[in-house]
Amino acid sequence: MEYEITNQPAFAELLLTLDADEEIRAESGSLVSHSAGVGVPPDSEALLERSVLGEETPFSTTFAADHPGTVRLAPPFPGDIFHYELQDETLYVQSCTFLAAEPGVDFEEKGSFVECAGDFLLELSGSGLAFLSSYGAVSIVSLDPGERYILDTGHVVAFEGSVDFEVTRVDTVHSHAGGRGALVCELDGPGTIWTQSRSPVALLSWIAPNLPDGE
Repeated sequence: MEYEITNQPAFAELLLTLDADEEIRAESGSLVSHSAGVGVPPDSEALLERSVLGEETPFSTTFAADHPGTVRLAPPFPGDIFHYELQDETLYVQSCTFLAAEPGVDFEEKGSFVECAGDFLLELSGSGLAFLSSYGAVSIVSLDPGERYILDTGHVVAFEGSVDFEVTRVDTVHSHAGGRGALVCELDGPGTIWTQSRSPVALLSWIAPNLPDGE
């Protein structure tokens, strides 16, 4: 499989070129286009489901190539895309930042992470390429052993499995979602953290009260 990330950094897209019999697992809403030689196998199953508008929907879709072809993917929010190659290890990812992964990467839901319906913390494990996206710009923070970093959960993209973490509510920090306090993630090194400069939770919290009556 070959890949190219285009239109960086504000409106990035991922172009994947698959050889015959190659597959890629992508976030279900991320498809932009695919060539005629690529499709969804009839026996493919959703690895996870998520609740969207009160209904359970598949989290991922598998695209397979009968003969060489391409798949173009894009995340739901404007921002950047980057890749991480797992080598028999674990990577924690906010589910809305996941874009795609090779079949050697396994998925497991690790519970609620942000105050946003249908989103959760996703554990990726195994070996293979994973592609992640950011809402806004992506930044990298490297933690030394024992070093602590505190981050609003809405600004988390991913962090390595070597990083210990705990999600807590801080009453003295304003929450975009309303209510009492904000959810923050306390991360302890060693390891690498990827952050995003914008928060989907903040965007949705602004949109909801500004919708016309009856929407």
